[in-house]
Amino acid sequence: MLLTRIKLFFVDIWSYHNLITRLWLLTYGLMVLEKIFEVNIKYLLILYYVFQIAKTRTVDQEPKSPQELSWWNFDGSSTGQAEGSNSDIYLKPVAIYKDPFMLGRNKLVMCETYKYNKEPTGKKIKIFDLISIYVLQLTFYIASNHRVICEETMKAAADQHPWFGLEQEYTLLDRDGWPFGWPKGGFPHPQGPYYCGVGASQALGRDIEEAHYKACLYSGINISGTNAEVMPAQWEYQVGPCEGIDAADQLWISRYLLLRIAEEFGVQVSFNPKPIPGDWNGAGCHTNFSTQAMREPNGIE
Repeated sequence: MLLTRIKLFFVDIWSYHNLITRLWLLTYGLMVLEKIFEVNIKYLLILYYVFQIAKTRTVDQEPKSPQELSWWNFDGSSTGQAEGSNSDIYLKPVAIYKDPFMLGRNKLVMCETYKYNKEPTGKKIKIFDLISIYVLQLTFYIASNHRVICEETMKAAADQHPWFGLEQEYTLLDRDGWPFGWPKGGFPHPQGPYYCGVGASQALGRDIEEAHYKACLYSGINISGTNAEVMPAQWEYQVGPCEGIDAADQLWISRYLLLRIAEEFGVQVSFNPKPIPGDWNGAGCHTNFSTQAMREPNGIE
């Protein structure tokens, strides 16, 4: 009896010791993992209305807002935004979202671009003009950082609480530029059964569309719907309602997510308003707008 009690005593001590050891290892292990698996931040920027480019950096702590992230830079001479003699373009974080590809604490960050002197970026354009017997070379910049002006406008109208609902259409293309799922060198059946269609011959690219929808939800994009469009391999999704500059930021991040998702499938995305000539539907981005005065009962119509 005494021997049994002694054995139980040592078993209890050993179990307690194991518990303390496991708790210590768990705590220490989490601290080590937190240090090893640092946070990846992908800086995203818009290039001349259509293209988006991105680069990734590692930081020590998870940022909760874009203000916690430092400005970064890239070689603007490679994108046509600067000359090689003075090519630094600065990236200013302005909006932050969860990264649906890296998961965890990793983030996607929308950025504005600034020149070496911290002025908004622009693209240099040269024009030659003939004045009498002299050739005059005119050089000026076309702004590429339009977000600065947009944000100023939205702040000025903040008391009106402007809401935007954006309907983004797009077309999926194979690597050769022909619409995804179309017969090579030929055409599918005429338009009619494809709009909001269901079936292998009607809904071309649904896997991409649904993966994009889930990625937007994970990132915090206010995506409110999606549907197949009139032309086969053409889709639409809706972002909003969002207030002010947030609508534009979310739309551009959603476009980036779409491009990245399609990349995983080896498919291209086109925002071309008329990707296929002839009797085939075009694509656009319809904008719905209202102010608080318009939304109130008996308000502005």
